[in-house]
Amino acid sequence: MRIMGLDVGSKTVGIAVSDPMGWTAQGIEIIPIDEEKEEFGWQRVKELVELYEVEHFVVGLPKNMNNTIGPRAESSMAYGTKLEELFHLPVTYQDERLTTVQAERMLIEQANTSRAKRKKVIDKLAAVMILQNYLDFASNK
Repeated sequence: MRIMGLDVGSKTVGIAVSDPMGWTAQGIEIIPIDEEKEEFGWQRVKELVELYEVEHFVVGLPKNMNNTIGPRAESSMAYGTKLEELFHLPVTYQDERLTTVQAERMLIEQANTSRAKRKKVIDKLAAVMILQNYLDFASNK
């Protein structure tokens, strides 16, 4: 069973997919979106769901540091609700506090990449971290 991890922002959605055994997450791509214009990349998500035979979604939930739900988390939950409506697949929300910070730190320390290059991959790497955290937690249950 393949699981798709999504890091939903206002301008992009980072996409990661698990291996068929559900052990590891691989970054796939970053889909451009525009919340203000209500363009959410559904056609591309559909293509990826079919290509990878996805059976479950994990959407990053950017809670506030005090564990409350703010506007960004509400937007992620709305995206997840629409995923359920469109694809009739289960959606799980994974706390993603600090994953983007961790992803950027990893790129700076390990890849020594420029700010411009980091910006092009940060959302995909954050999606990988969201999905991998979920996979690790699920395997330890």
